[in-house]
Amino acid sequence: MPPSSGTNNRNNALAIRSGRTPFEAKLIADGQATQEQVDQARKNCQESGIPLISALEKIIEQSLSPGIVRFYKQVNLFELKILFGLESIDPAIEIEKFNPAKLSDLIDANVVPISVCRECQVLPLSKDEQYLSVAVVSPANSKTVSELNRLANEQKVTLRRRVISQEDFLTIFDQIIDLQVSKSKSNDSVSEKDLEIADFDDDGATLADIGDTDDDLDKSVGENSAPIIKLVDQILVRALKEGVSDIHIEPQEKYLRVRFRRDGVLREMITDEDKQLPRKIVNAVTSRFKIISDLNIAERRKPQDGKLKRNFQGRRVDFRVSTLPTPYGEKIVLRILDNSNTQLGLDKLITDPESLKIMQEMARRPFGLILVTGPTGSGKTTTLYSTLSEANDPGINISTAEDPIEYSLPGLTQCQVIRDKGMDFPMILRAFLRQDPDVILVGETRDKETAKTAIEAALTGHLVLTTLHTNDAPSAIARLDEMGVEPFMTSTALLGVLAQRLLRKVCDNCRIPYNPSKADIEQFGLPKSDMELTFYKANTIGHAEIAAAKGGRGRICPKCGGNGYKGRVGCYEIMKMTERLQSAINKGATTDVIKEIAVAEGMKTLMAYSFDLVREGRTTLDEVLRVTYTDKGREAEERAKRKTSLECVACHAILKPEMTECPYCTTVRDI
Repeated sequence: MPPSSGTNNRNNALAIRSGRTPFEAKLIADGQATQEQVDQARKNCQESGIPLISALEKIIEQSLSPGIVRFYKQVNLFELKILFGLESIDPAIEIEKFNPAKLSDLIDANVVPISVCRECQVLPLSKDEQYLSVAVVSPANSKTVSELNRLANEQKVTLRRRVISQEDFLTIFDQIIDLQVSKSKSNDSVSEKDLEIADFDDDGATLADIGDTDDDLDKSVGENSAPIIKLVDQILVRALKEGVSDIHIEPQEKYLRVRFRRDGVLREMITDEDKQLPRKIVNAVTSRFKIISDLNIAERRKPQDGKLKRNFQGRRVDFRVSTLPTPYGEKIVLRILDNSNTQLGLDKLITDPESLKIMQEMARRPFGLILVTGPTGSGKTTTLYSTLSEANDPGINISTAEDPIEYSLPGLTQCQVIRDKGMDFPMILRAFLRQDPDVILVGETRDKETAKTAIEAALTGHLVLTTLHTNDAPSAIARLDEMGVEPFMTSTALLGVLAQRLLRKVCDNCRIPYNPSKADIEQFGLPKSDMELTFYKANTIGHAEIAAAKGGRGRICPKCGGNGYKGRVGCYEIMKMTERLQSAINKGATTDVIKEIAVAEGMKTLMAYSFDLVREGRTTLDEVLRVTYTDKGREAEERAKRKTSLECVACHAILKPEMTECPYCTTVRDI
């Protein structure tokens, strides 16, 4: 029931005329939210399609009281009635009209197809020979009006509309989705057998219910849970148990594929073709993932980004969720941000003593710029925080700007990028400079403004750490030049560049020893002395053999499960700034020349580091070939090894023996 007193009616009228709803006016008047927070919540609601209550609770970072939520619902229904001139409907009062089984039957009969319900946010209430009654969230939406009129005309009935709140629609629609799958046990649609996950032990936990909460996952998957909910929960729990970094939900033409990325390699969760998830559950699974990620389930034509926060086995786990429309449905990728088992410290990452010493010395410098480069998922953030841990001290003020915040390190001031509010990297970085910082971490340098601000901070007495996306350390110079940073600023501010990759560690329980052959030596350009060393191969077995072993018909490595690899090890290339490099950068030397100078100055390349890992028995030549080996890199190393090179006395560029002039200097120099 709407507020009935004369005072409340006058307040409602004043609020509506001023553009502020009675609910919003009450929030502000009671001090539960500011005008700016209410306006931002309304904007987020309009842009993302999430309910106003959810948008508001995210901004104020606390749950609204049940009383204010009930008041919101009452006022919202009253406003909808006034706004659209239609009767509103409340499922809590008219319970019989919202029986999920009844609504599901109407949908199955194509009174209102499930696709129309999802896209137009509408629910069928009843249908007889004269009327089709529906509950709709946005009766004025042109697409919704067109679809409903088309359905009414096709069925030769008169359309009757009632308004329902978006929160109620989402709740009821979720129940219908679950029931649609449960009903399939008897009508050969989607059965529990269809949803079996091969070799899954569900004694762990289940995902919490809808919403962005901190609920525990440490609950068993209930036998009475709807199959779709149970399936989504099992996917998440199994991924956490197996320690994967990404989950890929990929609709295919004939089935739904689920893949896990573990140790940098994607593999299918269900390898038995006869047990693949059926194509018919794509929309239901997609809707479930979007609902628990607070995404707009009605938006299927544009990519969306969301997040989950959960507790699992006593630890906090964050998921970053991304959706992408494809011809067969929406692909969903979840990045798992679970760093509970990660040990920070450069000495725990860098195995080469000389490279470790160089990085630790740079981390102890009072000012300058340190760049960490590499592709997505190569461990750059872990390296940055390990470097911060070297400098972390009660007497040091450390501030970080990140998107998102992946680690929680005591003693740091951490700031989350919020682009919707204008809080991007440059803005946060400028604010840091007014906060008396000693060390600054910038999550990613992706534009000229961020790069220049970071370099200026490094030149004014601060130690700045940030990341770039380049293939190797010398390429970082060219990347900064492309961003518009002057070479003299780069050479002056830069302390060094660390490039990195992650290689899978060969399982030390089942690895296969061997001596490299002459073909290996020639292919990889290794010294002949390596033929006397013991290298290792991964004892990888196929999916069929793994299934047979689990069925008791064979043996399988208990440590790696037949994958041949367990865990990953870092491979690093550290280019420390020297006078020769500064001079070459100022002269505009190419990346190849900079690399040759860096190698001559003692830099160990990614390839050289990875070959050392092979010699130490940590990884395999196959991993080197997959991750770090390139023909161009091998040529650069071979050129650096040759002692017949010449050096320009002015810019220190490495030149070929036949050159009589330096092509990199602006004037002719003696060589």
